[in-house]
Amino acid sequence: MSLQTTIKDSLKEAMKNKDMVRLSVIRGLSTAFMNELVSTNRTPQDTLSDEEVITVITREAKRRKDSINQYVDGGRAELAEDEKAELAILQEWLPTLMTQDEIKPFAEAKIAEMGADKTKAGQITGALMKDLKGKADGTDVKAVVDSLLA
Repeated sequence: MSLQTTIKDSLKEAMKNKDMVRLSVIRGLSTAFMNELVSTNRTPQDTLSDEEVITVITREAKRRKDSINQYVDGGRAELAEDEKAELAILQEWLPTLMTQDEIKPFAEAKIAEMGADKTKAGQITGALMKDLKGKADGTDVKAVVDSLLA
């Protein structure tokens, strides 16, 4: 069963349990899936691959993280709590991301391959992100590269 189908099935469960936050998140994801299908010139009846679904969920999680930061900076902690609840639900479907310690060997290998130079930090980070797509957070990868090149 695809991840998209699993998420759609959990919509019914959220409705039965009257879990309004989960219901809202799943409906938002369904819309995001539909938008992704349309933007890639497919029909709404098609399904996304699991990799595409994870990309969409990651995008939605990033939006929640940005909103949390903005709400906290703006002194609206109650709104940040709502976003945190939604983020927790989204993270249930995301794979566990690599830690900085797990990223370090990949970064060291990429630096050795491309040449250790602080001016190439952006290129090294970009290349690493292609290799670790969906497995590591970009801010963690950047932090590891910057620490190795410092």
